[in-house]
Amino acid sequence: MSAAASCHSQRVARPTLEVADIFRAHGERYRHTHSLTQDQSRVMWCMEACRTAVLGGHVDACEKCDYERPSYNACRNRHCNKCQCLAQAKWISKRQERILPTHYFHVVFTLPQELRRLCKTNPQTMYDVLFASAAQTLLAVGKTRMSAQLGITAVLHTWSRRLTYHPHVHCIVTGGGLDVENEKWVATKKRLYLFPQRVMSNLFRGKFLAAVQTLCDSGQLDETSIREFHTFKDALYKKDWVVHYKAPFGGPTQVFNYLGRYTHRVGISNQRLVRMDDDGVRFRTRDGDAITIAPEEFIRRYLLHVLPKGFVKIRHFGLCASINATTRLEKARSLIDGKPQCEPAAASIEAEEETDFRAEFQKLTGIDLTRCPRCTATLVVISLEQWAARKLVPRIDTS
Repeated sequence: MSAAASCHSQRVARPTLEVADIFRAHGERYRHTHSLTQDQSRVMWCMEACRTAVLGGHVDACEKCDYERPSYNACRNRHCNKCQCLAQAKWISKRQERILPTHYFHVVFTLPQELRRLCKTNPQTMYDVLFASAAQTLLAVGKTRMSAQLGITAVLHTWSRRLTYHPHVHCIVTGGGLDVENEKWVATKKRLYLFPQRVMSNLFRGKFLAAVQTLCDSGQLDETSIREFHTFKDALYKKDWVVHYKAPFGGPTQVFNYLGRYTHRVGISNQRLVRMDDDGVRFRTRDGDAITIAPEEFIRRYLLHVLPKGFVKIRHFGLCASINATTRLEKARSLIDGKPQCEPAAASIEAEEETDFRAEFQKLTGIDLTRCPRCTATLVVISLEQWAARKLVPRIDTS
């Protein structure tokens, strides 16, 4: 089943409680008692209005069997947990052309808790440093130990299962690399660890702290952030940083499935919500456990993960970088496959054509939204206003 088809099946079995319901019930009071950024305010408004009459919509009507399906417009905000399925599936279908036919590793780089306040106050800058430090660590060790360039796709996550603030990047790394001479593919063993954890941890720590120090020296951080960083910098150099290896992927198919779960994920899905009552909001965490927190605290935690406007949360490095997509990446593919290098179809991977969402949905899921689910006749799109007017006029059966 494709990613979009899976999302569609989840959409049919609609959860009884949604994050949007919590925002609608408690958002107004939260706005009056908390200071919000412009981005956070926008996310709250979008989620409260998503798939409601506020954003408008249309009705798919079947004249043959009188089937009618009102459809309200989605907000399409990337932080909305109901608006990611189709965007996710479209992205994956494009990226699939860049997956190499080799095994992959899954490496997670996590920042120590001492740096979380600094990230909250300087999200754009610190997240950029996190991406760069993780990628540079992998590329540097690959060059030193293999004399080859790896391919890396990195995804930023900022949450834990409890919705607390926990910035980290998931890196999907090729099990090998293209040598510097562009002549051979240097493969790694299919073991649990890509490189020694201690080496990765120390190098990541050094690169990150050196980059933050450069920001301080160049005046790119405010005085408060600089003072805070200097209070714990020495302690951070002595601390072991977490570079976690998850089970390696068996091959390209597993990588594809992984991308479907992680790339467009937000802090919490509606399926994890248990209930909202006088005790608060209860949601599942891990291994069957669940916690209950006040609605205001739930909203606060959710908004912690709103990214700066325009921030790119999925990035590609090494062989997977855009500059190498039609050159070194395809050379690596030809060496692994043993087939001659050809002009890749992925050359225009970033240039998406505007298509009707119904056609895109059918392409990805096999479900035709233009056909009546009862009698398969063609559905006619009418406006909400026309639909409302028709409801007021009795239909006369002339058969």
